[in-house]
Amino acid sequence: MLITPILITLSAQSQKKSTPDSRPRLVVGVMVDQMRWDFLYRYYNRFQPNGGFRRLMDKGFSNEQTFIPYAPTVTACGHASVYTGSVPAVHGIVGNNWWSKAENKVVYCSEDPSVQTVGSNTTSGKMSPRNMFANSICDELKLATNFRSKVIGIAIKDRGAILPAGHTADAAYWYDNKSGNWITSTYYRESLPQWVRVFNEKKYPDQVYQQGWTTLYPMNTYVQSDSSVNDFESRPFGEDQINFPYKLDRFIGKNYGVISQTPYGNTMTFEMAKSAVVNELLGKDEDPDFLAVSFSTPDYIGHAFGPNSIEVEDAYLRMDIELAAFFNFLDQQVGSDQYVVFLTADHGVSHVPGFLQKQKHPGGNIDDDKLIKELNDVILQKFGLKDVVLSGLNYQFSLNHSVIDSSDVDRLQLLSFIQEFVKKQPGIDRVFPCSELYKELMPLQVRERFSNGYHPKRSGDIQLLFQPGWIDGGKKGTTHGLWNPYDSHIPLIWYGRGIPKGRSNNVVYMTDIAPTLAALLRIQMPNGCIGSPILPVLSEK
Repeated sequence: MLITPILITLSAQSQKKSTPDSRPRLVVGVMVDQMRWDFLYRYYNRFQPNGGFRRLMDKGFSNEQTFIPYAPTVTACGHASVYTGSVPAVHGIVGNNWWSKAENKVVYCSEDPSVQTVGSNTTSGKMSPRNMFANSICDELKLATNFRSKVIGIAIKDRGAILPAGHTADAAYWYDNKSGNWITSTYYRESLPQWVRVFNEKKYPDQVYQQGWTTLYPMNTYVQSDSSVNDFESRPFGEDQINFPYKLDRFIGKNYGVISQTPYGNTMTFEMAKSAVVNELLGKDEDPDFLAVSFSTPDYIGHAFGPNSIEVEDAYLRMDIELAAFFNFLDQQVGSDQYVVFLTADHGVSHVPGFLQKQKHPGGNIDDDKLIKELNDVILQKFGLKDVVLSGLNYQFSLNHSVIDSSDVDRLQLLSFIQEFVKKQPGIDRVFPCSELYKELMPLQVRERFSNGYHPKRSGDIQLLFQPGWIDGGKKGTTHGLWNPYDSHIPLIWYGRGIPKGRSNNVVYMTDIAPTLAALLRIQMPNGCIGSPILPVLSEK
């Protein structure tokens, strides 16, 4: 009778020993929203020798030619694709928003009317990952450890926290710019943990608004950037504030969203991430945990001022210092050889067309709202059909099928008319029905990216392809979303336990990150994964 428990004990010990001891105790995914790959080298000499970016670049492994294999290259698609190892054609996140044929309305990627906000009285928390068809690497980690691993997602943007953390995360926290609180939803939990409530009580935005934003170094040292005042830049702090120093104290207690357009949005996110590591005890046992943190602020600043601005350069120089402090914190809290970090981006960004034109580069703006209005007007005149084009989201037109089908108008004739009208607009390269993608003559690489970005239930009916350097929107600021290298070439650097030092110029894709993590963690890759492990990253010293 004494033999059985001894055998059980030995069996349990044997199972424990079979767990690979090379696995990190914590994986930290760092997504920098709107970070172009070339920023790593554009600012390299200005980064601190012992700073965050130099630590990654000099001591980690850099995949120098990492690309996004689909279009549109926007935030929601990028976060979903990195963590699922898949593309919109599979995971279903085809944009930040899309026109739903079934519901006949615009749907936001993370919206979920079945849940409630936790942490404020606003509707900003009515969010969940339910719109994402595939699971994430974080979900697979939970499955592999029978849900003992802990997963936390953090970002100012709800989609930047929710989609990476996946369907089974312990929590995702995002910033409510109406209340100034970090919040979650009842999808995850019924109340905020004490540590988040304490964080919110500090009213961090009001503290930094008092400081204002001036440059970290003297203005004349920002030689990698254009002049600080340009008519083609937006004015997020008011039309009267056109240059450094930016006074922010006017927003105290009034506007909690402005912090996202300053470097202090990054600072707040770092502090929130540190609080999560400490209070959730991440990396404290043998089951690997996952912290998925996305820095949304670079996207807000980049949209407003453009990638050649002093504002963007200053934000990255500040982030470099804060990233170094974050790594030092992880060294102390988790152990310098107990965690793995990967840093990447959800997309890049185009130069502001006004800047390109000033420098005699091709480029311009296409006002898609104006184009849709003009198109609907001429369709009404020629065919007698009203509001045929319902949406121009994601560089696609979604058509009003009920109006078209109930008329006597020949569908092919109507589609041909739309194509010919739009092709004549400046900056438009090609226009074609999404269903006829493989009939359109274009480079295979471009065709594949449109194919990978298309989902029949959520994508539009007609695809627009812009000429290089052209963007949709107004004449101030810039955006992203196209297949071109400025939008699709992103950084990817690995650092930490078992990661060799080096760099590679072999082409890899955003979708290869999740299967590489799966190999590092010795777990199954996500269920919609189409990527492949990046072998040099897995070659231990």
